[in-house]
Amino acid sequence: MAKIVDISARNLYLKNEDLDDAVAKYLKMAEAGHGGVQSERADVTEALGRVTAEPVFARLSSPFYNASAMDGICVRALEIVGVDERSPKVLTLHEDFEFVDTGDVIEEPYNAVVMIEDVVSEDADHVRISKPVSLWQHVRPIGEDIVAGELIVPAYHQVRAMDIGALLAGGILTLEVLKRPRAGIIPTGTEIIEAGEPMEKGKIIDSNTRMFEALITEYGGEPTRYAPVPDDYEVIKAAIQRAVAENDLVLISAGSSAGTEDYTRALVEELGEVAIHGVAIKPGKPAILGFIEGKPVIGIPGYPVSAYFVFENFVKPVVLSMTHQRPVGRPVIQATLSKRLMSTLKYLEFVRMKCGKVGGRFVATPLDRGAGVTMSLVNADGILRVPKNVEGYEAGQEVEIELLRPVEEIENTLVTIGSHDVMIDMMANIIHKNKKLVNLSSAHVGSLGGIMAFKKGECHLTPTHLLDEATGTYNIPAVRKYLGEGKAALIKGVKRVQGLMIPKGNPKNIGGVEDLLREGVTFVNRQRGAGTRVLFDYLLKEKGIDPARIVGYDRELNTHMMVASAVQSGSCDVGMGVLSAANMMGLDFIPVGDEEYDFIVSQENLEDEKVKVFLEALRGEELRRALTELGGYGFDEPGKVVLI
Repeated sequence: MAKIVDISARNLYLKNEDLDDAVAKYLKMAEAGHGGVQSERADVTEALGRVTAEPVFARLSSPFYNASAMDGICVRALEIVGVDERSPKVLTLHEDFEFVDTGDVIEEPYNAVVMIEDVVSEDADHVRISKPVSLWQHVRPIGEDIVAGELIVPAYHQVRAMDIGALLAGGILTLEVLKRPRAGIIPTGTEIIEAGEPMEKGKIIDSNTRMFEALITEYGGEPTRYAPVPDDYEVIKAAIQRAVAENDLVLISAGSSAGTEDYTRALVEELGEVAIHGVAIKPGKPAILGFIEGKPVIGIPGYPVSAYFVFENFVKPVVLSMTHQRPVGRPVIQATLSKRLMSTLKYLEFVRMKCGKVGGRFVATPLDRGAGVTMSLVNADGILRVPKNVEGYEAGQEVEIELLRPVEEIENTLVTIGSHDVMIDMMANIIHKNKKLVNLSSAHVGSLGGIMAFKKGECHLTPTHLLDEATGTYNIPAVRKYLGEGKAALIKGVKRVQGLMIPKGNPKNIGGVEDLLREGVTFVNRQRGAGTRVLFDYLLKEKGIDPARIVGYDRELNTHMMVASAVQSGSCDVGMGVLSAANMMGLDFIPVGDEEYDFIVSQENLEDEKVKVFLEALRGEELRRALTELGGYGFDEPGKVVLI
């Protein structure tokens, strides 16, 4: 039977400590409890990434003998004096010289080498030289590289590939290395299932602890992931006790917040001590930092993004400190923020960003900030830290971005900001698969938001499908209206079928937009400025329908796939979107019309190599085949450039 715990005491946060103070405090406590550092013997050839437990000194000199540094002849330098082009000297084989190759031993009486390029053959036994020869020229003396007894690597040094070469050259076959810190990882939650198990409503695949396993390994630790345990106080307690006995530190996934089944804090208090509960960061506030039997025990929130940032800020430095390492800072760039970003004054916030270089400057666009949006980590190029007591930043402001990818990748990124379509992801895959050195980055802010970003010089391309109500024409009138003439061009894309996405079988008997007024019918909309939203409003206006009468009109989602997912999951009865998204989610579809999905580009960027790569993919058969298989697309002149 589960133990009854006084949640009125258990669920209080001790304090929301500032991140830097919390890290410093916890690391100091953790390092004080490390005790003696354990080590083990390892073969040098298998020591890559390991940390040395003691300094390593060479047993042998390298080279171990005087060695020729060139192909040529070895000679007695002191007997060859005054040689130059006017006074050449003829030498006799086995009396005055010997032929040598690079690496050959140079022994008495010889003490210099003449390069073969400077030797002229007279006959089989004689050569002529006509350049001065200095003592020990082109000879690698004993110990030129390594001298026996010389320090090769110090203690607490992480072994690199070049270190392995130097160690072997110095006669070292094995060395003492620190043992990898053992990290026990406990997934908790009655709702948790393993990847691959049958999925059902109310269940969540445990992906967090698999991420922890990979990160522990990456940072030099040895992970042990235990089977998921249900939300039962005594069962979790037993799992923690076992993990503490078998590991150097323990990570408890989920159960760190303030719910009625969040037992982590109470258990750490019962078995040891809680040093910190609650850190002033977002996401990641509910972190629990404690000790049991002197070993670090960290309660990590269940939301994936929160989990990542708690790991990076607390688990990583603890693991590294156990092998006397310190985190290395990420590369940083200064970037222009593409849109306004508001933040709370109470927390240091980590905002995931898409980045690129447009017009000689870096630009950064915020991704979804939800703590549960794993893909915001996958898609992020960098992290913007919004400090505590800062309300946020305005669009156009310079901000500092910590990069998650090499800066060269950012510089080779084609930045698209605007309307969403799955074809953008397909093109990114095609470009990558064809080994083009270009990355395709997309941020979904709607057609109008994309045009505004384009106008401010924050992207290379803007996907758009804006209908002009007066003429019934797509995109070109919008470009003229917002961007003028003579600067922009339109790259023709594809025709798309827009319509109403409904569940399979159409249970609410939806026939058109007028049915959205019926009682019991709920709708989900696209965000303001999206081309789909513009088209939907146009249809309502044609029918004389007041949007305020539609239940769900004000509920906004940012992509066609999100709308399709909402319909498929049953959180609404109908949504507006493209046929391809409906097909991908297995939905029925009521078409309302075709539209043109194109790309705005500046005329001067038409010669940009990244844009040329994009055009090649857009015009290619591979994209056409993929979109045809998906359904809902038409192809008139994809890749045609229209100057405006």
